Amino acid sequence: MTSTAGARRAEPRWLNQEELAAWLANSAIMISLPAALDARMQRESQLTFFEYMVLSVLSEQEDRTMQMSALAVRTSASLSRLSHVVGRLETRGLLTRSRIPGPGRRTNTTLTEAGYDVVVAAAPGHVAAVREYLIDPLEPRDLQALQRIGSAVEAAINGGPVPRAAAEE
Repeated sequence: MTSTAGARRAEPRWLNQEELAAWLANSAIMISLPAALDARMQRESQLTFFEYMVLSVLSEQEDRTMQMSALAVRTSASLSRLSHVVGRLETRGLLTRSRIPGPGRRTNTTLTEAGYDVVVAAAPGHVAAVREYLIDPLEPRDLQALQRIGSAVEAAINGGPVPRAAAEE
């Protein structure tokens, strides 16, 4: 790299006042909402928010089983983090792990009956918290905007196309 090429680096596109206000409001949601959900889940269900999400995703599968790598994608977790949490849940009898035959190190995770009972018992409290903290304070048009915003951000992060409605606004 020549010194001329280094000098050509683009200056950051700084946020204007409206963009900064939107970013700060969103940052508050990204930080405060998971913390509030986590504290409430632990208090009411003795589960972390992430543990609940792992159990919940498995409970939605027809056979309550999912390959660890797919579960990591669905819960937006690294395999390392997921493995640690699954180990804790397995110790509690809420999950089991089994190696998938064949080449590679592939593992299935299965929700036990006890795990299913725990997630079913925790679900009403989780839904109540989501309603209280996010859904109920918003107007119907805000919910539609939030869905479009979430879809557009997810698409940007995952490299997919931005949904048309989000791109037009």
